[in-house]
Amino acid sequence: IGQAFPYMPIANPGWKFPDFSFGIRDQRMQEMVDEVRAQGADLVVVLSHNGFDVDRQMASRVTGIDVVLTGHTHDALPEPVIVGETLLIASGSHGKFVTRLDLDVRDGRMMGFRHKLIPIFADVIAPDPGMAALIDNERAPYKDQLEEVIGHTDSLLYRRGNFNGTWDDLICEAIMEERDTEIAMSPGVRWGASLLPGDAITREDIHSVTSMTYGECYRTEMTGDFLKVVLEDVADNIFNPDPYFQ
Repeated sequence: IGQAFPYMPIANPGWKFPDFSFGIRDQRMQEMVDEVRAQGADLVVVLSHNGFDVDRQMASRVTGIDVVLTGHTHDALPEPVIVGETLLIASGSHGKFVTRLDLDVRDGRMMGFRHKLIPIFADVIAPDPGMAALIDNERAPYKDQLEEVIGHTDSLLYRRGNFNGTWDDLICEAIMEERDTEIAMSPGVRWGASLLPGDAITREDIHSVTSMTYGECYRTEMTGDFLKVVLEDVADNIFNPDPYFQ
């Protein structure tokens, strides 16, 4: 069963998908689990973009799910988190890990499991030739632009977690310089690969940390009161004690 990102209209402009609606919808999830169980499913797996905390709460409210492959929050869990009889599996992000999950399914139910979170070392694994060729073909028309070196970094550039990283600092400082502002604010997203001190910064690296559906940059006037409202709203989105409001 697939679970799309429930907060799509909050994280992205709603006008981009006027014909779709989104939500966590525990009751609908329970209906679908019951439906596939009634059709004879021995194992129910949910592939979810809810985020770990939301999936943990959903698993406590919906019965009959054996495994939740949880995404969005980029967590890498060395062991499954078990909620009731449901396994929550999180395998990190950016191809850092792959999870192997062996399940013992007998008589219409999961009787046991074996789990391993496997780190991926790109410099010791030969790429699959067919997939590498597909990627190279897609990149070919833009290769020169993507590999253009914009500068070099003398510090670690990273973007992870719910707070700012050094990539965020660089983005915000660039915005302030280009737009002549006193304050710059950037969404606390977690995508984009890290760069080590001394690495070249290519145009592709910049795309990696800024590619989004709402990539515009606005210069506007704000009162201190409005800034406080924005910061309070962001803090509530991160720290609300109810995961469904995070």
